[in-house]
Amino acid sequence: MFSVTRLIDVSADHLARVADSLENLTVDGPARHAIVAPTLAGSRNGGDLLLHLRFETQDDWQSVAAEFESALTDPAITRVTGADYHGAATVVADRTPGTVYRTLLLRVEPDTDAETVNRFEADLCALPGYVSSIGAWQLTRPAHTVGATEWTHVFEQEFSDADGIMGPYLMHPFHWAVVDQWFDPECPNAIVRERVCHSFCESPAHALR
Repeated sequence: MFSVTRLIDVSADHLARVADSLENLTVDGPARHAIVAPTLAGSRNGGDLLLHLRFETQDDWQSVAAEFESALTDPAITRVTGADYHGAATVVADRTPGTVYRTLLLRVEPDTDAETVNRFEADLCALPGYVSSIGAWQLTRPAHTVGATEWTHVFEQEFSDADGIMGPYLMHPFHWAVVDQWFDPECPNAIVRERVCHSFCESPAHALR
């Protein structure tokens, strides 16, 4: 699978129009799954609009990339952040189907040694096993990034609902006792120094399956 995620900053007066133009590009297109939706309250550096496309192959994306890239030059759009990536195997749990798609774009310090990065990735991958509101998840290193930051990882989940992010996920003891050490600038183990993009939106269809 090959995925494309874009976090789009757009003026409120034009959000619906821009969303409609992107939605129209997904109709009868090669994307296996497509999300074009306003981000929900609680997103951080997540844009006003979230675009997520999932294809069978990278060539499928390349066949429509120019159309999407042209649409994203709309004058009402002030910033686009994102990543393109070959998805690793999605982990699906036997839980309530998700209604919210969430993505986290992050950048690990470039001088971090491989063993430390592996431990960091292992902790991220372990987290969903403790959080019952997550129904599916995937951690990926992107092939291409968009925006001012060269992202090193994309961490995605399907959540039961928005409350499942703000409560059971972010407040879970495993999150703040184990995972947060990699992000907290006051912790000596921190390897994620730059801002992260934490973005989520409603998603009636499965984004990761």
